[in-house]
Amino acid sequence: MMSELEKAFHKFAMYGDTAATGNDMTGKNFSKMLKDCGVMDGKAVTSTDVDIVFNKVKTKGARTINFAEFQQAMKELCGKRFKGKSPEEALQAVYALMEGKEPANVGVPNPAPLTSLPQHQISLPSQIHRLPQGTV
Repeated sequence: MMSELEKAFHKFAMYGDTAATGNDMTGKNFSKMLKDCGVMDGKAVTSTDVDIVFNKVKTKGARTINFAEFQQAMKELCGKRFKGKSPEEALQAVYALMEGKEPANVGVPNPAPLTSLPQHQISLPSQIHRLPQGTV
């Protein structure tokens, strides 16, 4: 059975990529997850911290991390985010921020495509006038 943390990992891993399996997460989605869940707060944990940790835990030459590498990254970051807590308490606090979460704009309806607008709302020039040569 998948934990709430794994479910959140998979949702963010698939975000924005219809071909993604959810088993591996890009740096961009890792950063989005930490920002959306409040782990990256811009003070204790910055985008630079997140990028450094992502590059530290991923396999050399890889562009993504798996769930085990993600867990390692959380161990690296939790102490920065929750200073003063024991490593285990800090890790649990970080996990609590992420459990059950999904990307922020999931479920937001897509804007209507232009083709669905009534004809009178689409304004295109009916005629294009050419200027005589030499007047520009």
